[in-house]
Amino acid sequence: MKTQAHKFHVIGMHCKACVLLTESELSEVPGVTSARADLATRSVDVSGDFGGRSPEQVAEALSVPLAAHGYSLAVAAPEEPARWGEFKLAVPLALAFAAAFVALQKLGIVNLVDATSVSYGTAFAVGIVASLSTCMAVVGGLVLSMSATFAKRGGRARPQVLFHVSRLAAFFVLGGVIGAIGSAFTLSTSATFILSVAVGSIMLVLGINLLDVFPWAKKLQPAMPAFLARRAHGTSKLTSGLTPALVGVATFFLPCGFTQAMQVYTLTTGSFTSGGLTMLAFALGTLPVLALVSFSSLSLREGAWSGVFFKTAGLVVIAFAVFNLLSSLVVLGWLPPLFNF
Repeated sequence: MKTQAHKFHVIGMHCKACVLLTESELSEVPGVTSARADLATRSVDVSGDFGGRSPEQVAEALSVPLAAHGYSLAVAAPEEPARWGEFKLAVPLALAFAAAFVALQKLGIVNLVDATSVSYGTAFAVGIVASLSTCMAVVGGLVLSMSATFAKRGGRARPQVLFHVSRLAAFFVLGGVIGAIGSAFTLSTSATFILSVAVGSIMLVLGINLLDVFPWAKKLQPAMPAFLARRAHGTSKLTSGLTPALVGVATFFLPCGFTQAMQVYTLTTGSFTSGGLTMLAFALGTLPVLALVSFSSLSLREGAWSGVFFKTAGLVVIAFAVFNLLSSLVVLGWLPPLFNF
């Protein structure tokens, strides 16, 4: 066997979850001995026996398993304009969303501005945003992978239902565990402030990344340890009848920054019930889009309006993050309660 090494640009890579998916899928391709992706350069180094094919041919062949996740490989990095013109629509849409959110806040339907109390309605709304952004990259890709695996075996509806039901149950139970752990100790005002700042900072980074105009921000996006994420994602390759349930549970640990931000907040609830219901509400917010993906293989990333949508979502998430950070300062008494709607 003659080993060849190639470096390809990964078109569509935008977060650490993309790195995980790229490495996982390419490592499963026959003949590939190693695949190491790099978010900073949006590239992947691949080694293996490719039968003496040209780099262009290898890139085309390796793009096949990545296509379901919205990625492809290229020998040279293509021009990727920032598309600032999309902000002409994104800004007014984000402002309209913010105005609607403030109105709902005054009605008491949602509460994200108060960083010390995230309502279930707000957790649900954050779940919707998460399912349409960074979480789609890893969880949506995992759902597509699982769907394809079981479709080959003739099973369709049952594995999908089992996946979603077990996912909702896992988010409630594990969220409750996190909340219960928080009840074991009382958080001081300073500790609550630190956790609130952590949540706001994570959301701020996520929002900036959604804008897709600042490449440097991608390095700041949080993710769980790669070896754990690979194990969780790897369960989608199994063929056991219980695999959909295992995959559903595993999504609680996958590297979605929104999920991690909600998990950090859940720790502050100090209650199994509150923590469980908060994470359940978040998971219910992600359900519509993930269910649509699993049953129809829909990919929102490739639509004509995807750029406007992601920039709008990014601006909204940034606004949420700023409100949380400012509210944290209000709790400490460093700012007057100007932001308590």
